[in-house]
Amino acid sequence: MADWRRVAPVAEFPPGTRWLADLDGVGIVIFNLDGDYHAIEDVCSHDGGELASGRLEGCQIVCPRHGARFDIRTGAVAAPPAYEAIASLPTRIHEGWLEVRDDRWD
Repeated sequence: MADWRRVAPVAEFPPGTRWLADLDGVGIVIFNLDGDYHAIEDVCSHDGGELASGRLEGCQIVCPRHGARFDIRTGAVAAPPAYEAIASLPTRIHEGWLEVRDDRWD
């Protein structure tokens, strides 16, 4: 199982913010939605573009390039032109830190 990686102190990550991180060369973006933390891989499955700068609408991120939508809680596609889900990563709070892990290759 993959190790949990510290991303940021929870005190520096208020509701409504997003945080970019790198996990062993994999870009991720973490969202704080009213105290619930969600992490996704920062890549659109439609064309490989980044998602982090996209507009957040409720629990969906809108790809800034072509408008594909993804549910940040699950990585599921919510609207085309994407048809393939993106990776959703587990998060936790541990000793005051937000932590993420990527266990896809365990």
